[in-house]
Amino acid sequence: MSIIEGHLSAPNGEIVLVAARFNELIVNPLIDGARDALVRHGLSAEKISVVRCPGSFELPLTCQQLASSGRYAGIVALGCVIRGATAHFEYVSSAATQGLLRVSMDTGVPVAFGVLTVENLDQAFERAGSKAGNKGAEVAMALIEQIDLQRQLAEIA
Repeated sequence: MSIIEGHLSAPNGEIVLVAARFNELIVNPLIDGARDALVRHGLSAEKISVVRCPGSFELPLTCQQLASSGRYAGIVALGCVIRGATAHFEYVSSAATQGLLRVSMDTGVPVAFGVLTVENLDQAFERAGSKAGNKGAEVAMALIEQIDLQRQLAEIA
């Protein structure tokens, strides 16, 4: 039986972290976690860029432009949407989720989904480096694995 899976080895090429400025108290630790994970897995800091956009709703368009540039091997999309008293949470969360999926599918460039969708600030802080770990680091590692998987699949296709 043949098993093909990605490995956590530094990819060839550059990685861009695309991060929302909105809720930056939460997003900044996600950026730090993603950057740290990439460097710890062998990617040189010079091959990591950070692009800031206004909010999570704007992540898909920003990522689409960057993915279409051909410069990046992968993208880590980082943001935080906190539920409020209106339906705004659902609209922004859905748009970010569907938009980022579409960017990855349309361009073939892996986009790691690091948009926290939480009920309150406590949950956000837990996922940005406290009790629940750092989701920025987790999605960065998932990106590394996906890039390697795609490389392997291209070799057998």
